[in-house]
Amino acid sequence: MTKPVGRAMASDAPLRFDFLVVGGGSGGLAGARRAAELGASAAVVESHRLGGTCVNVGCVPKKVMWNAAVHAEYLHDHSDYGFEGASGQFSWQLLKRKRDAYVSRLNQTYQNNLDKAKIQTIRGHATFVAGPEPTVEVGGKKYTAPHILVATGGQFPVFNPTHAEIPMFFLSLCWLFFLFVSFRRSVIVGAGYIAVEMAGILSTLGSRTSIILRQGVVLRNFDSYISNNCTKELLNAGVDLWKHTQVKSVRQQRGGLEVTLVTKDPDTREEERTSVVQDVDCLLWAIGREPNTSGLNIREMGVELDEKGHIVVDEFQNTTRKGIYAVGDVCGKALLTPVAIAAGRKLAHRLFEGKPDSRLDYSCIPTVVFSHPPIGTVGYTEEEATKKWGKDNLKIYKTSFSPMYHALTTRKTQCIMKLVCAGAEEKVVGLHMQGVGCDEMLQGFAVAIKMGATKADFDRTVAIHPTSSEELVTLR
Repeated sequence: MTKPVGRAMASDAPLRFDFLVVGGGSGGLAGARRAAELGASAAVVESHRLGGTCVNVGCVPKKVMWNAAVHAEYLHDHSDYGFEGASGQFSWQLLKRKRDAYVSRLNQTYQNNLDKAKIQTIRGHATFVAGPEPTVEVGGKKYTAPHILVATGGQFPVFNPTHAEIPMFFLSLCWLFFLFVSFRRSVIVGAGYIAVEMAGILSTLGSRTSIILRQGVVLRNFDSYISNNCTKELLNAGVDLWKHTQVKSVRQQRGGLEVTLVTKDPDTREEERTSVVQDVDCLLWAIGREPNTSGLNIREMGVELDEKGHIVVDEFQNTTRKGIYAVGDVCGKALLTPVAIAAGRKLAHRLFEGKPDSRLDYSCIPTVVFSHPPIGTVGYTEEEATKKWGKDNLKIYKTSFSPMYHALTTRKTQCIMKLVCAGAEEKVVGLHMQGVGCDEMLQGFAVAIKMGATKADFDRTVAIHPTSSEELVTLR
């Protein structure tokens, strides 16, 4: 640990920094390190492991498990490619040990980077207290700075169901997936990208898996072309989908959990149907998270929160209290690790490099869902574009095909692609795809779309053959 770089005027005065970050996740660490590079004295307050949700229980361990699931899929295809008798004995315990060791190395890497940058690490929970400048108290000690960044992310909700008889014990099972061993029978509640990703991983690695969704399709906030296809791919992969269904109750039994479900089809006049799923050994709640602002005492500092508890910020990450800023999931907008990182760095440049216009442009943000096969999407959905430009001012290009990889395989998945183009010049304002390799091919196309590429620009680009991505520059 490096020596404190803050300054105190008296022994009982708060330790003072130029920049104080509450939260050692992706956005907070990025902002602190960039501020230190620009000459600011900085500190990070964190009560848990460095790296936040993404590194510890989110993107990183998820991607490791997704990679393992992809290996399982390839093993299924080995005989189709001439590898007779090829098989592999999967050990969840071995994978877990290696995954956890990798995460631990990342935790230490983050600490090493803070130490090298002479950024002080303050361990504990921060609470805002009164002071002439923004001030927090951690473990009985006070710290102050003219600029305090809140980057505390999200937390799992204190779920108080009104229609379900669910003991709180079962609500703590949200991240069992990351903690224990393989499961025979898994039930996932939710229809967002976390539910989709977890269902794909668990199912592919051998667990009989069901998704409980309140509506008829998964990923309802995505382009309908994607949500419909992803729903179909889940079914094709053997995942049970309980549509228009909610959990009524959960009970412990000798063989595992007994989950009682209630289904009501909105298209019929049938009464509610009750079903029971027994011997469940993994009940995963993927119903979203809440902003991690409890205990911060931040509202009392004059910082406005919205009705869900998210910190309200302007386009420059300013809160309603001068000197207090917020980035990342705690703001409730574009809940993605790279977004938090970019916003934290932009803020540091504005505060410590004299760039008053430095801010993150939240438009046209690419994202990937690590489903099976993966989804890549950037820009407007067709539904959003219709509202903005009108249906008559749009032209939609789309295709569906079987990737060449599956030319020899018994197992099949589709690749679908859609371009949403607006105006007479056919500016590409949205790109949506699902298929093998779509996760990796999106980044380059996102650059082109961010730069304002038109359909004609896509058409002028020579295709790379044979690839799936060539379809995007040959759509008609």
